[in-house]
Amino acid sequence: MDIKGKTALITGGAVRVGKAISLGLAEAGANVVINYSSSAESALQTAQEAEKFGVTALTIQANVADWEQVKAMFDQVHSNLGKIDILVNNASPFTPTPVPTDSIEAWQMVTGVQINGAFYVSNLAAKDMLDKKDGAIVNIVDLSAWEAWPNLTAHAVGKSALLALTRQFALELHPYVRVNAIAPGPVLAPPDYSPEKIKRTAEKTLLNRWGTPEDISKTVNFLIESDYINAEYITVDGGQRYAHRKHEEG
Repeated sequence: MDIKGKTALITGGAVRVGKAISLGLAEAGANVVINYSSSAESALQTAQEAEKFGVTALTIQANVADWEQVKAMFDQVHSNLGKIDILVNNASPFTPTPVPTDSIEAWQMVTGVQINGAFYVSNLAAKDMLDKKDGAIVNIVDLSAWEAWPNLTAHAVGKSALLALTRQFALELHPYVRVNAIAPGPVLAPPDYSPEKIKRTAEKTLLNRWGTPEDISKTVNFLIESDYINAEYITVDGGQRYAHRKHEEG
């Protein structure tokens, strides 16, 4: 798919890696719909930066875990930009969910976005894409889709489900819509990471360094443009998945 002139929806597209994805698609010539939940000011700033590339940028507040809000978001997109060609499911609250627990609110919030939300948005985007007989969906997962992460049960389950959704939607929507996933490694440190933890994390990769959000953005564009890649994932982690073998076997 040629990105230029297409309309792309990026969930969680206002900040961090989502912002880089939004700007990368805009630079490639796509009109971008920047979905956000609470980062209104950041969304507006990202839209202004995107429009410097000569494209249209639309910001829409919607909790993707809410079916009615997702439908309303698509109504706004259709009224302003027409049907969606490209979807990036990036929204992902990073909230601890240790078990056992006395409250299921965090579980519901995280899985609501990562599982239900990704399904809701993909479902409506699929209708647009099938009408056009062309479309591309990219899901942002991470290494927790293959391994357990302490105190992040909902996150790991949500990313595992999103990887499964990647394969399932690719099957259901063939041959017109391609669905792939990207598993980023350390590309942008959370605000609460200490210098020591940032250094330790870099050493957990085979390259001994962090990547950048732009590494993910470039991979998103690659998957959209690569018309013969479908139902696949690309790990963009500097070799972190295998770096525990750096020093010894077994």
